[in-house]
Amino acid sequence: MKHTVIEISDLSLPELDIFARLTEAQLRSRLEPEKGIFIAESPKVIARALDAGCQPLAFLMERRHLDGQGKELLARCGAIPVYTADRAVLAKLTGYELTRGILCAMRRPIQPSMEELCANARRVVVLEDIVDTTNVGAIFRSAAALHMDAVLLTPACCDPLCRRAARVSMGTVFQIPWTRIGAAASDWPGAGLAQLHALGFQTAAMALSEPSVSIDDAVLRRVEKLAIVLGTEGDGLARDTIAQCDYAVRIPMAHGVDSLNVAAASAVAFWQLGVR
Repeated sequence: MKHTVIEISDLSLPELDIFARLTEAQLRSRLEPEKGIFIAESPKVIARALDAGCQPLAFLMERRHLDGQGKELLARCGAIPVYTADRAVLAKLTGYELTRGILCAMRRPIQPSMEELCANARRVVVLEDIVDTTNVGAIFRSAAALHMDAVLLTPACCDPLCRRAARVSMGTVFQIPWTRIGAAASDWPGAGLAQLHALGFQTAAMALSEPSVSIDDAVLRRVEKLAIVLGTEGDGLARDTIAQCDYAVRIPMAHGVDSLNVAAASAVAFWQLGVR
């Protein structure tokens, strides 16, 4: 069935709420996760979400893309509404300039359990309370590119499917499997790290504390199943987390530089410690 193109003449239409007025938290629908929605932005991100089996619900598309870069996406999506207008109207509706002029509202996929995710994994990433969407997106992109098998997020960590994180990731949030490690803040670090250890993982805390081992220490490359734990943008990993990990790992740096941005540090760690 063919999609239905709807010219936007009234910005207050309730059908446009998912693109303009609902918050990320409202879209997630925590009380009814099976009804959760996320917004994918840009043709590449939308295409990767479709490749991963995500269900499209509606498009918001700049008019000129209907027969341009949006045409192939629309052909994949069947009979769903496509709300359209010129660039200025869409910016007024959403409050920002659309990247490549296309948004797609999609049903949130059901996340696997931690046991399912780690069953065949040798290298996993744990993100502790990282809330910056740009960093989370960049970490996912590096994890997908640099041989990580899965990503685990603590309960307080930013949602990888929020619009900006997914866009910065270039859609890799739909290519590398991920899930939450615990449902409540109290599940981390104690219960979460214990669960990783029970699944056969040794844990490596990326931290500046001592004692520590250098990231190029051969002992780390010999670990069969390794979880690489990354901390928040400002304070890094919590002391309790570092204390309960098997290794504290540092990246040697020159010129008196004391630390790297967490996204940059993650790329170094994934390249050095990944199984290639």
